[in-house]
Amino acid sequence: MTPAFAALIGPGPRLVMRSLALPLISAIALALPGVAWAGESFTLQQLEAMAAEGNLAIRAAASDVAAARGSLQVARAFPNPEVEYIAGSLRYRNGVDGVSGRSASMSLTQPLDLPFRRNPRIAAAQSGLAAREAGLRSFQVDWIAELRRGYFDVLRRTAEKANADEDLALMQQMHKGIALRVKVGDSPRIELIRAEADLLNVQKQAQAAALRETQARLNLRKLVSAALPENFALQGQLDAPLTVAPLGTLVDQALAANPGLVRARAEQDQARYRLNYEQAGRLPSLALRAVREADREMRQTRVGVSLSIPLWDRRQGSVREAEAEVARSSLTLDAESFAIRQDLEVAYRQYEVAQAQVTALEKGLVAQARSAVETTETAYRAGERGLIDVLDAQRVFRAARADLIASRFELATAWLEIQRLVAPSDQETQ
Repeated sequence: MTPAFAALIGPGPRLVMRSLALPLISAIALALPGVAWAGESFTLQQLEAMAAEGNLAIRAAASDVAAARGSLQVARAFPNPEVEYIAGSLRYRNGVDGVSGRSASMSLTQPLDLPFRRNPRIAAAQSGLAAREAGLRSFQVDWIAELRRGYFDVLRRTAEKANADEDLALMQQMHKGIALRVKVGDSPRIELIRAEADLLNVQKQAQAAALRETQARLNLRKLVSAALPENFALQGQLDAPLTVAPLGTLVDQALAANPGLVRARAEQDQARYRLNYEQAGRLPSLALRAVREADREMRQTRVGVSLSIPLWDRRQGSVREAEAEVARSSLTLDAESFAIRQDLEVAYRQYEVAQAQVTALEKGLVAQARSAVETTETAYRAGERGLIDVLDAQRVFRAARADLIASRFELATAWLEIQRLVAPSDQETQ
């Protein structure tokens, strides 16, 4: 240790560092999880299928579709006939000829479900069913995107953990070599202190990487189901190629198949059919009516038509409410289309930026940083460079490699967003 460094830290702290450095390293090493995930291996498609079987949220969302099917069945039903039966007695006044006795009448009324009301009612129910099915589809799309994001997050954290373990093993090996050099007097003790400090830092990073991996695995298992074993392994690589079509093609696909737009169009159609139904309510409604009356002296049968005239209630409020709903649904559709265009363009630009960053890191910065580490280590062994140069080169390499993993995850995230906007459940993971 140089006199200047000794004067800087003082005798007390110097003895504390020397006495606690290695025991602290050993304690942290024992605290590391060190779990090897060597269970059954799953692909992304297997995880999606497993989650679809036991996902209660999807089952709950499917209940809206079942309710819409019931509404369609109600809309298709014909009105029930009305039967009326009245019985009593017939008694003539004194001086009036006639036979007194029991009297009864029975009437049958069948409302007519005219086409100008029946057809828009059924069409509105069909559009409502289409909207609920699109809503379920949208929920499934978002859920699949979240599951895939969790899948890629586990791959990311696993790669970070592997790199951290590699850095820790390398730093431990370097620490042993420096300790031996200091012991035989080939290097000053300050280098051992520096190596111990850097080892502590790498040890802390490895511990944090292990914790993040565990958290990512727990989150993925929550997204799938309890059927996924705790010690599962994943098939796939974070650096697998993720390709997308040109932006113009993606926009056309999204505008045609995005579940949110499909639902908005169906809700617009439903609002228009409801407006037609309410406007048809201004027209008279018809019902067939048959009446039969009987007493002790006569039998009478009559058949006619009952006409309901909308004289006082012209359904002004209902029509205006339906018109407002049509306007609202049209604005919602326009806003949804604009938002999807913008979101898709943003995701595509993010994809391009992330892809450029990955290419630059893979072919440039990471390779250069790795080469710098090897060159500096060789020069250090030859006595041409100091330990600080070696540690600095290793830090730069670790940072570049971490940036590469983060850029790959950002690329996967942008790809997931593009697939979500274009209806990702019909897409295959590349």
